[in-house]
Amino acid sequence: MSKGRAEAVAGASGILLRYLQEQNRPYSAQDVFGNLQREHGLGKAAVVKALDQLAQQGKIKEKMYGKQKIYFADQEQFDMVSDADLQVLDAKIVALTAKVQSLQQSCRHMEAASALTTPEMQKEIQELKKECAGYTERLKNIKAATNHVTPEEKEQVYRERQRYCKEWRKRKRMATELCDAILEGYPKSKKQFFEEVGIETDEDYNLKLPDP
Repeated sequence: MSKGRAEAVAGASGILLRYLQEQNRPYSAQDVFGNLQREHGLGKAAVVKALDQLAQQGKIKEKMYGKQKIYFADQEQFDMVSDADLQVLDAKIVALTAKVQSLQQSCRHMEAASALTTPEMQKEIQELKKECAGYTERLKNIKAATNHVTPEEKEQVYRERQRYCKEWRKRKRMATELCDAILEGYPKSKKQFFEEVGIETDEDYNLKLPDP
């Protein structure tokens, strides 16, 4: 191996080891390369070589799935989580799942209303849908984590719950105001308007905004 390539592999090793430990989830070499290439400018060959070296040194673990190698952090380095902590995490996952579903329902409501509103509203709806997708991905990661939940992560979940509930209230108020404005000149009843446009309300699904 040339001196320059050896230095590239050595530099990549530290970056990859930190990344796998922080994320604590399985990745292929292609996944790691795609996730870190833009930020760190790592070459794919250096990534593959560094991952193999880390696995050989016992700093990370690797497994074969079909023809593909999967790499992940050594779980022995993490503290074990008690059954009680796992039950708390399960309860949070249930709550987060319900929140994601509620936000997705709100997105559908706003999509129906956006046909009658401005392009600015449509842009905001798309941004909210992206947030929902990101949160769904994070929820998958939380479900996969069975042995490490830090106090900081717990606090982050609580803060995000408050933020999304606030966004829910904001979107519901905006949708209500838009519908009220339209209904002022609408010749039929509110119920007929909702049926024709296809608007579904929180009440239709027995959903209630959490207390602030």
